[in-house]
Amino acid sequence: MAREGEKAARGGVGEVVRTLVLALVLAFLVRTFVLESFEVEGTSMLPTLRSGDRVLVNKLAFRLGQPKTGEIVVFQSPVIPSQDWIKRVIGVPGDTVMVRNNVVYLNGKPLPEPFVHYPQSVNVAKTYVPPGYLWVEGDNRPKSFDSRMFGLLPMKDVKGEAFLVWWPPSAWRWLS
Repeated sequence: MAREGEKAARGGVGEVVRTLVLALVLAFLVRTFVLESFEVEGTSMLPTLRSGDRVLVNKLAFRLGQPKTGEIVVFQSPVIPSQDWIKRVIGVPGDTVMVRNNVVYLNGKPLPEPFVHYPQSVNVAKTYVPPGYLWVEGDNRPKSFDSRMFGLLPMKDVKGEAFLVWWPPSAWRWLS
């Protein structure tokens, strides 16, 4: 009888270990290929995102589709490769972007930007966005180091689309 109890206990421990290993493998796969949490640092995306906000990033978004103007993306910094940055997509492949007198022109027309509360910007000459690249800018234009300074962003450096602010709980919301 004692041996049956020992076998049952070992079987239970084995099941717990298998469940934990499976959970860790699944968590690793999800974080690597599907979703990742990203902490916003700095003020370049005010008022949309604040420093300390945590967002969920869909890493499959651009494997399954193309970025669209207005989406918020996380990417490897072209200036400090060890950092990830977050900005808004302004121009996609085939677009022409220009900034003149604090107004962004997309394909020759002023771009409606209700999310920009601080529009002060340097002027930028007309720039064509070729295939494989994006034009990105922060919502807080005077405090954002973005495509106006570093130029076009290679799509290969984009990690995914930020779609949800999940922390702090009081800031929980979907991003558009």
